[in-house]
Amino acid sequence: MPHIITTVNVNGIRAAAKKGLLEWLAATDADVVCLQETRADDKQLRTTLASALDSGWHAVSAEPEVKGRNGVAVLSRRPADAVRIGHGDDEFAGAGRYLEADFDDLTVASLYLPSGEVGTDRQVEKERFLGTFGAHLSAAAAAATQAGRHMVVCGDWNIAHTELDLKNHKGNVKNSGFLPEERAWMGSVFGEYGWVDVVRGLHPDIAGPYTWWSYRGKAFDNDSGWRIDYQAATPELAERAKEAVVERAESYDQRWSDHAPVTVRYR
Repeated sequence: MPHIITTVNVNGIRAAAKKGLLEWLAATDADVVCLQETRADDKQLRTTLASALDSGWHAVSAEPEVKGRNGVAVLSRRPADAVRIGHGDDEFAGAGRYLEADFDDLTVASLYLPSGEVGTDRQVEKERFLGTFGAHLSAAAAAATQAGRHMVVCGDWNIAHTELDLKNHKGNVKNSGFLPEERAWMGSVFGEYGWVDVVRGLHPDIAGPYTWWSYRGKAFDNDSGWRIDYQAATPELAERAKEAVVERAESYDQRWSDHAPVTVRYR
């Protein structure tokens, strides 16, 4: 079973490749890397990652039906045993937002949850996604437990769960990503739906560690960020997590995305 799993929103894989993603892939010791917001179809993704694929990485992806939007992928040191795209909702089947890949008794999923904007159709779409995806998560956790399998859903969830998960929580209580109903939904994920927030479990009382910083102003320099990139695991797998690190760039000019990789080592 893969022991080191990383997730990162690349904010456009072709742009990230020009800024340092390929060098990061060449240096990482991760067994599996989940990518979000690739903004590329399957051909573009493989062309961009050609050097990584030539060096031994394997890739599966869910390309977006809308050009230049969304897109998720899973890179792995060995081929996946099986792959599933989407979470069973026809509305989002071609959106390039969710992908599951099986490796022995482990399922690794890459998620790019809609962002939303209060008072717009984008927020209504996000709410629809949360409804059906929540049902999928609940069923998936139960099925994994019954089958004796492990599962981890990695990705950009676009919701900060608690006040510890964003610097300016007082100024964002009415904004998408920190709305009470969104936070309650995350509470259900890490409660009745049967999932564990792996990073928070290893870092229970600290602010962050943040995973996304706006490109505007001095957000990165001041560490005024959000923790919206999670690894949500089934309980037995979460118990095997021994280290979680946000690979924050040393300086603003070394960033190849507005998100940082989140890496967890499992026993």
